[in-house]
Amino acid sequence: MKALEKIGDIFSRYMAFIVLAIAALSLFLPKSTDWIQTSWVNYLLMVVMFGMGLTLTPKDFALVFKRPADIITGCAAQFIIMPLLAFGLSRIFNLDPALTAGVVLVGTCPGGTASNVITYFAKGDVALSVGMTSVNTLLAPLLTPAITYLLLRTTVNVDIMSMFTTIIQVVIIPVVLGFVVNKFFGKFTEKAVKALPMVSSVAICMIIGAVVSHNSEKILTSGVIIFAVVVLHNLLGYACGFGICRLLKLSPEKTKALSIEVGMQNSGLATSLAATAFPDLSMATVPGAVFSVWHNISGAVLASIYRRWNSDSEKVTAEFDK
Repeated sequence: MKALEKIGDIFSRYMAFIVLAIAALSLFLPKSTDWIQTSWVNYLLMVVMFGMGLTLTPKDFALVFKRPADIITGCAAQFIIMPLLAFGLSRIFNLDPALTAGVVLVGTCPGGTASNVITYFAKGDVALSVGMTSVNTLLAPLLTPAITYLLLRTTVNVDIMSMFTTIIQVVIIPVVLGFVVNKFFGKFTEKAVKALPMVSSVAICMIIGAVVSHNSEKILTSGVIIFAVVVLHNLLGYACGFGICRLLKLSPEKTKALSIEVGMQNSGLATSLAATAFPDLSMATVPGAVFSVWHNISGAVLASIYRRWNSDSEKVTAEFDK
C-alpha cells in the first residue's frame, strides 16, 4: 500500500506534465491511444466519481449548514460566471454549433475533483473546496441541463433528459455509492483512498487519450481557436472568482478555494455529456478534452503561486483580512 501511496503522490505532483504528454501523444500519434474507445468515457468517469465519494464524510456536508454563505457564494459563482463566460467566448470567437455546445457544456458543469487537489496543494481551504464541489455536483442534474438549454436552445437541439440521466448515472450514483462505502467500511476506505490519486489520474488520462485520438485530425485543423477559448475560459474563471472574493473581503484561504473551484470544471463530465446529448456533433467532445489538459497545467501553476502567497509576509495577509 505504501508503494501505491508513493505512486499516487507522484501522479498528483506531476499530473499536469502527465496529462500534457498523453494529450500530445494522442494528438500527433493517435494510433498510440485510439484503442481506448470513446464508449469507455462514461465508465472511466464513474470510477473517478466513485473515488470522490470514498473521500466524503458527513462532516463535509455538515459544512453546508455551518458555513452556508461561503457555499452559496461558491455555487452561485460556479453556475453563473462559467456558463456566461462560455457563451460569451463562443459568440466572440464565432464558434460553430458543435464547438459552441462543447464549450457551453464545460461552463455549465460543476467543479471537478481536481479543484480539491489543487486547493490542497495551494494551501487553501480544502474543506470549503470539497463542500462546494459536493453541493455543485448534487445540483448538476438540474442546473447543468437547464442552463445548457437556456443558452443553446437557439443554436442546437439540447436533449435535456439524456443529460439529466447521464449525470445521475455517471456522477450522482457513483458518488453516493462511494459515500456509503466510506460510511460503513471506513477502515477499508482509509487505506484504499491512498491509491485514489493514481486510479483517478489514469482514468482521466484515458478519457483524454480517447477523445483526443479519435478527434485528432479535427483538433489539428481548428486547434488554435479551441485552445484560445479554453485558456481564456479557465483563466477568466480564476480571475472572476478571485475578484468576487476581494469584493467580499474573504480570507486568503477561502479566496484560493473559491477561485480554483470556479476556474476548474468537471471537464470529464462535459466530454461525457457532449457524446451523449449531441451524438451528431462529434467536435462537441473536444472542448472538454482540451480543458482537461489545460486546467491541470494552469491549476498546478496557480497552486505554486498561491503557496508562496501563503508564506508571504503578514502584510499581504493583513491586506486581504481588512
